[in-house]
Amino acid sequence: MYQADVAIVGAGIVGLALARALKDTPLSVVVLDSSPITKPLSEQPELRVSAINAANQAVLQDLGVWSELDSERLSCYRQMQVWDQDSFGRIEFSSEEMGTSELGHIIENQSLVNALYSQVSAQQNVQVLAATQISKVLSGQAETMLMLDNDDVVSCRLLVGADGANSAIRKYGKFPLTFKDYEHTAIVATIHTEQPHAHIARQVFTPDGPLALLPLSDPHLCSIVWSQNRERADALLGLSNNDFANALRVAIDGDVGGITVQSARMHFPLTMRYARQWLSDGLVIIGDAAHTIHPLAGQGANLGLQDAFALAECLSDLCAAQTAFYEARHLRPFERARKAEAMKMIAAMEGFKQLFAGNNRLKKLIRGVGMCTADAIPGVKQRFITQAMGW
Repeated sequence: MYQADVAIVGAGIVGLALARALKDTPLSVVVLDSSPITKPLSEQPELRVSAINAANQAVLQDLGVWSELDSERLSCYRQMQVWDQDSFGRIEFSSEEMGTSELGHIIENQSLVNALYSQVSAQQNVQVLAATQISKVLSGQAETMLMLDNDDVVSCRLLVGADGANSAIRKYGKFPLTFKDYEHTAIVATIHTEQPHAHIARQVFTPDGPLALLPLSDPHLCSIVWSQNRERADALLGLSNNDFANALRVAIDGDVGGITVQSARMHFPLTMRYARQWLSDGLVIIGDAAHTIHPLAGQGANLGLQDAFALAECLSDLCAAQTAFYEARHLRPFERARKAEAMKMIAAMEGFKQLFAGNNRLKKLIRGVGMCTADAIPGVKQRFITQAMGW
């Protein structure tokens, strides 16, 4: 039997980040995941990547995680270029404008998981149970019991669901969920570009959805996230690699020269999810278990990391005040603050999606004028850059 103050279900980026952020607290922690957690990186870049902003990078550095990352699989981006296809609308951001060396980094998700695990597994207050299935959850007044499929038991005071969009912990808590089908499919792949990416993150809005090119450590490799309506996505997925590459080049206005596809093409449907309740006595959810958003601004991972760091800070403060850290009434400030940030991001993503959808001439004019105006006004532009960096 394992006894802990906090049990974290889900050993992805968010769950492991929470465990690491609790390193200096008196809390004992058990981390559980139904799958193996770490694995060697493949020779080619992993298909799932995240754009980690400067604010979260700073926290990961303080936690000793950043130095564990494989530097050869890490790429900074110093500029961001965003434009509307077949329109004059365009806006550009640069780290130079902010007086910093970069705006953020593109990180392979598995690389970040490996780095987090390296630190967490060495913590005195953490036990990690990988490839472990939970068969039943039983809640008492001040204790939750997790019955495992190997007949072992985990006892905890606070159960944290960091187990993704289809969270079993959220379902167990019966937390009501608002969701919306974005009616988009995201296609992800690694591509080789004729021209070097020059550490520029590019995003173009097409009538059927946005396309992002994220720079990888090789100067000629980019990870793409191409979100299109389902009909268009199905058509793209049916193309040969050569025809798909040509469609990419047209969509990106030939901005990086010739393109070849370097990997398999993975795709997944996009859905907005928002849990209207995040906690009850002895139970809390964070990350994708609490919210999922459209990837057009690349903020999903950052939002989840901020949940983890905010919860760790709240729990640390409650321990310092010798307050019952597992009681919902003491966790409400965390819930209110993070729900507000999640709703703000969801609303912004929905606004962007609606504004940039379609070829309506009036909408294209509004988009063009708005982007050019924002690009020309320093105060407005700096606000956008600051938000993108997470400050």
